[in-house]
Amino acid sequence: MFDKPTIQYAELWPMLVVFGVAALGVVVEAFVPRERRYLTQAGLATAGLVVALGGSIYVGSGLGELGKGVARGKLAVEGTLAVDGPAVYLWGLVLVFAIGGVLLFAERRLEAGVSAFAGQAAALPGTEAEREASTRGLDHTEVYPLLMFAVGGMMLFPTANDLLTMFVALEVLSLPLYLLCGLARRRRLLSQEAALKYFLLGAFSSGFFLYGVALIYGFAGSMQFADINEAVRNDASNDTLLLIGMGMLAVGLLFKVGAVPFQSWTPDVYQGAPTAVTAFMAACTKIAAFGALLRLFYVAFGADRWDWQPMLWIIAILTMLVGAILAVVQTDVKRMLAYSSVAHTGFLLTGLLGVQAASALGTDEITSLQAVLFYLATYGPATVGTFAIVTLVRDAGGEATAFDKWRGLGKRSPLVAGAFGFLLLSMAGIPLTGGFVGKWAVFAVALSAGAWPVVLVAIAASIVSVFFYVRVILLMFFDEPSAEPAAVTTPSLLTTATIGVCVVLTLALGIVPGPVLDLAGNAGSFIR
Repeated sequence: MFDKPTIQYAELWPMLVVFGVAALGVVVEAFVPRERRYLTQAGLATAGLVVALGGSIYVGSGLGELGKGVARGKLAVEGTLAVDGPAVYLWGLVLVFAIGGVLLFAERRLEAGVSAFAGQAAALPGTEAEREASTRGLDHTEVYPLLMFAVGGMMLFPTANDLLTMFVALEVLSLPLYLLCGLARRRRLLSQEAALKYFLLGAFSSGFFLYGVALIYGFAGSMQFADINEAVRNDASNDTLLLIGMGMLAVGLLFKVGAVPFQSWTPDVYQGAPTAVTAFMAACTKIAAFGALLRLFYVAFGADRWDWQPMLWIIAILTMLVGAILAVVQTDVKRMLAYSSVAHTGFLLTGLLGVQAASALGTDEITSLQAVLFYLATYGPATVGTFAIVTLVRDAGGEATAFDKWRGLGKRSPLVAGAFGFLLLSMAGIPLTGGFVGKWAVFAVALSAGAWPVVLVAIAASIVSVFFYVRVILLMFFDEPSAEPAAVTTPSLLTTATIGVCVVLTLALGIVPGPVLDLAGNAGSFIR
């Protein structure tokens, strides 16, 4: 007999607002005239994200006084969702950077009155149909509901409290991104190739995840994280089933964060996708996926820590080394930032190796969860800001991402080059930037847990990363311009505001990190 589930709307309404606005955006595409869709969709998406952000703050304040190590929140929808402090914190981060993504999506001044998205995605590149769509100034406004569906999946992902819901969230956030990556107005073939690679590799990783779900269900007899944790504590007879299932689940999640050896899609997709999509995807997907990774390993497999930690040691070391070393040899800004993102994934995985519970630490020390949450807050603005600046550097063919085009940029546009250089220094972990405090936090918790070999590799990878970040700064300010240098196009207020906010946030998190560190700490711990 089927019982009607009880849905806790009071805790879930920010996420429901996002899904509702996404569905409303589909209706707009069907009934609003084409010439009015741009303003309608952009305004609707922005308003929906702002309302959801306000709702997340309201829901978070309703969880009560949390405090370090305190688990406070509510299970919803028959225990399939957990609305707790870390989940609401991650909601806030995703929504803040998604608002920046919408502003970049809505930018039209850089492409002479149209957006960076294809006029007619169904038209084959180079055909008369594509030229006609470009001549008529057609614009794919479907990107806004796609973005909203992806954001909804990103909010559901770290909130999922059972394996089946987590798989649904994984697909809901992934499918819109596959489409968005293939909608670039320029370099259509490169964009479509990126989308196809992302889709095929994502389908394989989802298959591994689903097979892992089946194995863990066979081990525990349940998909609920609390039941899996109880089975891990009490059942030592099926270790093989548990370990194989855990490894397959890890494949699906580590693919989304771009960890080695599942990072092969990252440089091609970052380079081929519209840069606005890359900015949104690079920041928000990593936030959501790390939230899901934390909940899965801390809640469901927390009792089996000594089995999964060695795996993460190896993956973290490989990810940092591969990301940093391959970034050194890149000659394209977007590919360099892609491999930089891989290295940052390794730094974040280092934070997962720390001590989870505050009870095992002194009162002045930070937990692993707090360190990772803070690192995500510093990584987001630096990533969105750098990709937003990449959209401004252009030549006759559109965005100019080759290093040669950036030579002497500091002399032609010192403000833009200075902002880009500052954000790169944050990614490198230079003091007085948010990136420095973020790296210090994850390194400290890993060191306190005895993972000093990983921390040594992380420090070495950070030193290597300083080289390729500073190399870009040097060629912008100290090299002579190439024969055909790129120019900096003046954007509208949308992109200008996004870059400005990202720079201010990065500076504030470096100088006054205390409030956000306290916020991450007061988020408490995951409920079961």
